[in-house]
Amino acid sequence: MEATDTQIKNEQAREETPLEAFASICTVLVIGLFALTFIFQNFEIPSSSMEKTLLVGDHVLVDRITLAPPTRWAPFVYYRNVRRGDIIVFFKPGEPDLYLVKRVIGIPGDRIHLRNGVVFLNGQPQHEPLAAMPDYGNYFPYRDDFPAVAPSQSGDVTPTWALDLPNYIQGQDLVVPAGRYFAMGDNRTVSLDGRYWGFVPRANIVGRPLFVYWSFIEPDNQYEKEGLGDRLQFYTHVILHFFDQTRWRRTFHLVR
Repeated sequence: MEATDTQIKNEQAREETPLEAFASICTVLVIGLFALTFIFQNFEIPSSSMEKTLLVGDHVLVDRITLAPPTRWAPFVYYRNVRRGDIIVFFKPGEPDLYLVKRVIGIPGDRIHLRNGVVFLNGQPQHEPLAAMPDYGNYFPYRDDFPAVAPSQSGDVTPTWALDLPNYIQGQDLVVPAGRYFAMGDNRTVSLDGRYWGFVPRANIVGRPLFVYWSFIEPDNQYEKEGLGDRLQFYTHVILHFFDQTRWRRTFHLVR
């Protein structure tokens, strides 16, 4: 018993060598980097296109696995297809460096049109409690009666989509082709979404936001300020107002 107690004391007194400490730190960094690269990703909401669901300044954790194409090396991971109503983070078509977040309105084969701002899916008007109500005092033909109105009546439509759009119209509906999705922002009156640049290819979808881990009050145009001086000024503002301008009630708010 005495030998055992001595051995235990010697083991407890043994200090971790610098090499072992370095190896431990590297292990933690590798695991963290793997998780942030392949499993999760943080994303900041830059505009009001998803209000009331997501606010400018919401920082969300994005699940990169569930909607990813299934892989053989990880058969134990849960995968599923993209569904109507999913909120997705994706690369904007034609701009592979720009992330967007919108809600999936139509999946392949769906027929979609808007009348006075109301979405009709496969002939049925949709009840969307999370979407902003149509602003009848601010009617805009192309936006609110899509796709019945020609793209030439909107200056925000991309040239590529203006040319492609007629190919996907049958009767009064836009028909979603195979391998693509139609996405719109919940704040329909200000959202530059699929009505203006087209479908989201399946390969462009990065993942889905899970929850808000931090929310800070920011102006709508903060993402446009890319100068070094503007960034330093904003970082200083965050430090000074971290406690009084953080939306504490949105911490761990689930995104639905």
